[in-house]
Amino acid sequence: MNLPLRATAPAFSALEFRAALGMFATGVTVVTARTATGELVGLTANSFNSVSLDPPLVLWSLSQRSMSLEAFATGTHYAINVLAAEQQELALRFAAPVGDRWTGTAWRPGVTGAPLIDGAVAHFECFNRSRYEEGDHVIFVGQVEHCDHRPGAAPLLFHGGRFYTEHPL
Repeated sequence: MNLPLRATAPAFSALEFRAALGMFATGVTVVTARTATGELVGLTANSFNSVSLDPPLVLWSLSQRSMSLEAFATGTHYAINVLAAEQQELALRFAAPVGDRWTGTAWRPGVTGAPLIDGAVAHFECFNRSRYEEGDHVIFVGQVEHCDHRPGAAPLLFHGGRFYTEHPL
């Protein structure tokens, strides 16, 4: 069988693709860092995934149009804050394209200096190991230097354009 050397053009619209992606339930994270001048940056991302246990690697992606791209692309460290079910308001605030995301947000500096959001179900403090430009996003691979979690805490989930929390089957 001769396989094509390139992908064929999609036979679906961007809206159809987005709707299909929405059928995959994900956790909700806020990725945070500090700029070289110490300014806090953060954004909501559900593109978080584990990559490797040895070494401990995770990945997430960011639009190339993001106002925060330079801060994450040039910084040495960032944190992935996995939000708890009761942190829906934070997810929305850090997803908004403008506005002060940090006012009223309880946080503390992690070991690497990246902001850790209080109440998150897990934190992953990462060295900014590598970046890959693919399509209209940049994929960041972070090497986890520190992590913690709250056993038994319910995570915030996103599916089909709505927030949920877990329900055991």
